[in-house]
Amino acid sequence: MNKTKIVFKRKVPIMRYVFGVAFFFMGVSWILTGNLFGMIFCGMSIFFFNRDGSEIDLKIEKYREFIELFGLRFGAWKDLPEIEYISVFSTTESAKVRALTAEATIKNDIIVLNLFYNGNHRIKAYATTDKEDAFKVAKQIAGILKIDILDATEGESKWL
Repeated sequence: MNKTKIVFKRKVPIMRYVFGVAFFFMGVSWILTGNLFGMIFCGMSIFFFNRDGSEIDLKIEKYREFIELFGLRFGAWKDLPEIEYISVFSTTESAKVRALTAEATIKNDIIVLNLFYNGNHRIKAYATTDKEDAFKVAKQIAGILKIDILDATEGESKWL
């Protein structure tokens, strides 16, 4: 991991990739049979492969929220505001998977790192399922920015 760059990419459900591949091959097969409607399906399949996330470059003190498509990140860099503290807390992330008439909600326990500024404004810096990894990244950010860490992973919050 780069010591001055923190990158968070949201996990994408495997079914989303499956639908993307299916739409792509369906579109290609239609194009090969002479149906230009297949180009629409090929174009639509691209949107199943994108990921979103955030990136913080502590060296140049900038951050951005991005959309990643096939390894290329798109998003404008912004100046990092004066960060007051970093919060580490446990939460549940849910994703809905739909297929025709069925719908399922998948829930995952995750640990999120937020950078707080101007009172209650925040930047989502990182998310993981590993508590040790979360605190390692939080200490790295806190050390570079010289800020405090709020541990809100247990019932009662405490400053580290």
